[in-house]
Amino acid sequence: MPDVEKIKSYFLALQDNICKELEEVDGNGKFVTDQWLREQGGGGRTRVLSGGKVIEKGGVNFSHVFGDSMPASATAHRPELAGRSFQAMGVSLVIHPSNPFVPTSHMNVRFFVAEKEGTDPVWWFGGGFDLTPYYGFDEDCIHWHQTAQNACEPLGGETYAQYKKWCDDYFYIKHRNEPRGIGGLFFDDLNQPDFETSFALTKSVGDHYTKGIIPIIERRKNTPFTEQHKAFQKIRRGRYVEFNLVYDRGTLFGLQTGGRTESILMSLPSDVGWEYNYQLLPGSEEDKLTSYYLKPKDWLEKV
Repeated sequence: MPDVEKIKSYFLALQDNICKELEEVDGNGKFVTDQWLREQGGGGRTRVLSGGKVIEKGGVNFSHVFGDSMPASATAHRPELAGRSFQAMGVSLVIHPSNPFVPTSHMNVRFFVAEKEGTDPVWWFGGGFDLTPYYGFDEDCIHWHQTAQNACEPLGGETYAQYKKWCDDYFYIKHRNEPRGIGGLFFDDLNQPDFETSFALTKSVGDHYTKGIIPIIERRKNTPFTEQHKAFQKIRRGRYVEFNLVYDRGTLFGLQTGGRTESILMSLPSDVGWEYNYQLLPGSEEDKLTSYYLKPKDWLEKV
């Protein structure tokens, strides 16, 4: 059985460290802590920053929940786990900036264990991070993916290439026929070659998130912008909402397990828009986002 307390201790420290670094780069906003308990077992620690100098709305959530049977979202691709009791814990965050030239970012690291009397426990890690720019910059994309590659060092080999493709495939808005952003890393069901190596990779991904996003925030947070830039940001945020509510397995898992709705939906931006039959002006900076930046590519070829 994996050392659950060791994992939990790391996740709580990770939440603390990320909140501290984000408060420092914001320069004004502070995270408000909300402790909560789940009636069916477990609970969590939600931290939200609203109306900061740089961060319009950001949430960094820790949760550790238990249950008697795995929910449908967790057994859809692992039907053999149906009927097992489970523990799930992790840190999940989404940071929505005020400035349209600063991208939205997401990170999640998680651990699951499913148990059934008379059989060995089934455990795995999952997680990753991805970037959703509104206005793209090659140097930001390269830095983000270089950081993602560095995060994969505990497993080495083709890990970055595999997890990058997994991310590109997962964060895809099927009904819009477009990616959510420029990707990063996504992994799930990780329990090989052993616990220590799997945990090391998960910790590396968690620890590399701020190494990826902080330099980008510093570089873009004072860029002048117009109402047109903000209007486009709101349209693109709408696509983000569509993905999270329709496809995201973490959102579905939380809702299906009776999780705390406020914490689960903290990923949604506070100011968002939809416009009927929205069309981009060909050749515009807004058009370049979808025609160039949202096309999956090997950003490290540009180094």
